[in-house]
Amino acid sequence: MQRFANPLFKHVIPRGCFDAASKRQCLQYLKSLRTLQLNGFNTVFLGETDIPESLITGENIAKEDSLCWPVWTLVHAGSSQGWVPWRYKLLLRGDLPIRQQNSIFQELCDSLTTSYGKCVIVTRDKRQLMHVGAKDGVELETGTLPPVSPVIYMSGIECCPEVARANGHELLVVPSSYNYLYPMDVAWSSLKWFIINNRKDFALRSVERTHSYRCILFSDLIDKGIEKMTPNKWKIVINRVKRWENYYLDKLS
Repeated sequence: MQRFANPLFKHVIPRGCFDAASKRQCLQYLKSLRTLQLNGFNTVFLGETDIPESLITGENIAKEDSLCWPVWTLVHAGSSQGWVPWRYKLLLRGDLPIRQQNSIFQELCDSLTTSYGKCVIVTRDKRQLMHVGAKDGVELETGTLPPVSPVIYMSGIECCPEVARANGHELLVVPSSYNYLYPMDVAWSSLKWFIINNRKDFALRSVERTHSYRCILFSDLIDKGIEKMTPNKWKIVINRVKRWENYYLDKLS
C-alpha cells in the first residue's frame, strides 16, 4: 500500500504551516476570484497529474528503477458542471515541443469560450514563480487581480495569461499552501484508485509457443477512470471548496 501513497496524496500539507505572507496571498486570491465570479466569470479548475507506467501495469519496482520507466502527464479541467467539454491531453513527459504546449492552452481557451463563455481559469504553477498577493506590509485593493507572471508553467503545458485574456478569460494561481481550495487533487485520486482497482479488467494476454504478452488498453482505462468522477461528484467537491473559501474569507479578512 505504501507505494500508492505518494502519487495519490503528494499534495497533502499540514494545516499549521501557514505564515502571514501566505495568508495574505490566500485572501487576495479569494477576493479576486469572488470579484470575477460576481462579474459573470465561470470558474474552471485546470490541472495535471503524472501517471507512471508502473501504476498502469501494477509492477512493484524499486524507486531508483522507476526513474527509467515512462511517465505520462494527464491534463484536464473541471468545474461545478463536471469535466469541461474538452478532450483531455495525455502527454509523454518530455516529449512535447514548446509550440505544441502553447497550442494546447489556446485550444482549451477556445473550447471554454464556446461552452461556458468567459471563465476564470484556476491552476497551479509548477515552478512557483507566481506570488499571489502583496509584499509584506502592503495591502492590495479589494477586487484587484493579483500580479500575473508572463507564463505559468505546468509539467505538460504552458499557460499564458495574455492568451487567456485574448479569449475573454482570466488566469489565477491557487495559493500553494491551501490545497483545500483546489479540487483537482480529488479528481486525480479518484482516477488513480480506479486504475489500481480495475487495471486487470483492461489487460489482454496473448500466449505463444515461447513467449507470453500482456497488452493493457491504456486509453480505455483512462477514459473509464475519468468517467468515474461524475458531474454529481464534481458538484460535491466544488461545494466543499466553496465552504473552505467562505471559511478563509471569514478568518483571514
